[in-house]
Amino acid sequence: MNYWMVKTEPSSYSWEDFSEKGEDVWDGVRNYQARNFLKEMQQGDPVLFYHSGKDKAVVGVAEVSAAAFPDPKDEAWVAVGLKVKQALKNPVTLETIKAEDGLSEMLMLRQSRLSVMSVTKEEFNIILNLSK
Repeated sequence: MNYWMVKTEPSSYSWEDFSEKGEDVWDGVRNYQARNFLKEMQQGDPVLFYHSGKDKAVVGVAEVSAAAFPDPKDEAWVAVGLKVKQALKNPVTLETIKAEDGLSEMLMLRQSRLSVMSVTKEEFNIILNLSK
């Protein structure tokens, strides 16, 4: 099992939008490194859902419901299916992530422009614990 983070501007597609659907296609990714991460996602993998822009916080947990398939908007790229698991009781802000020693090596802190990225199991669990 691998662990992931997807990032989105809430003004474009928020946790609330995703929650209303319950399950959706995560498409429109046009970065080669992010695409490669999408290709590695497997059904059942847990995914942190991060609001970028002004919110800058992990707000929920999703799960990969379908491994990579051709992006319906451009088959040269890939998409995955995601389904809602749970909203975080307390969003974990970027400020909190940066202050947490156990998260200092997170890929999101080194490559902040990626919209899809891997996280370690330890990083995933630290974020969940910070949200309690």
